[in-house]
Amino acid sequence: MPTDSILYATRQYLGIDPTVIVTLIPIKRGASGRTIVRVKAPGRDPFIGVHWTDERPDSDNFLPVAKFLKSTKLRVPEIFYEIPHRRVALVEDLGDSDLLSLKDRPFAEREPYYRSALQQIDKLFYSKGPKDFELMPPFDEALYRWEQEYFFEHLVEGLLGMDADSLREAPEFRDLARRLGASAKHLVHRDFQSQNLLLKDGDAWWIDFQGMRRGRQEYDLASLVFDPYMDHSADDREAILSIWEDISEDRPEATIFRECAAQRLMQALGAYGNILKKRGDEWYAQHIPVAARLLGEVTAGTALEKPLAPVLAKASGFVP
Repeated sequence: MPTDSILYATRQYLGIDPTVIVTLIPIKRGASGRTIVRVKAPGRDPFIGVHWTDERPDSDNFLPVAKFLKSTKLRVPEIFYEIPHRRVALVEDLGDSDLLSLKDRPFAEREPYYRSALQQIDKLFYSKGPKDFELMPPFDEALYRWEQEYFFEHLVEGLLGMDADSLREAPEFRDLARRLGASAKHLVHRDFQSQNLLLKDGDAWWIDFQGMRRGRQEYDLASLVFDPYMDHSADDREAILSIWEDISEDRPEATIFRECAAQRLMQALGAYGNILKKRGDEWYAQHIPVAARLLGEVTAGTALEKPLAPVLAKASGFVP
């Protein structure tokens, strides 16, 4: 049992015997499939216990990526104790407040956290990268096509019950994957959105970074700007991009940025469909119309607009 492994690691770390009561409080966070609990023991500040399986290929990268990011001075939780062969780690408790929790607050209150997050992503983009372990495969044409297939299979077919064969065969999607996959590669978080940015001491702290790999920096930027959970207004999107421009002294090229946003939104919609069908977690259902609207916006006037139109029309009115 995952909790047994976390409890065992806790007793080893604290040097306590089985008579000492340790409380494990489940934390529901995202859709990574890992077991995450808050650990409380007498006389100690709480910390987080994480257990993962080999079901997802990126899970074993959690420890080495965390250590690399920490060495790069990025804000990630500190690892207190680990038992790699049991796939369990005890890490710093950053609290429960994430960027999503500020969704309904004025942008001025969110601005410092976006600035903090973007300052760190700028540093990551130009880091040399770890030398002592292999990252996940980089974003190339094949991976972008995999994300598109994920969208076709789990959203278009699995959730909406539509035929996706014409989309699979459409050259517009292959061309998009080819263009994005031919680009220079920077380190990217890969899931840079509001649930994965915790708020502590006035800064944004990263979690769920085990999928880090090389890819286009615009993919992470688009993930943050066109985050369906936040559903930013046009003004807020512009404000985030202005922060980025202030930090990097550059602005993403408009066409590439929109294409990365389209690719990311297809991936997100595929994930929502997969989670709804396999886990029945209806919290994700509310974000499908939002993501569909955003995908329609970023593909308007492009070659993707026409083939996506029937899918987005149905997804925009999705009700579980």
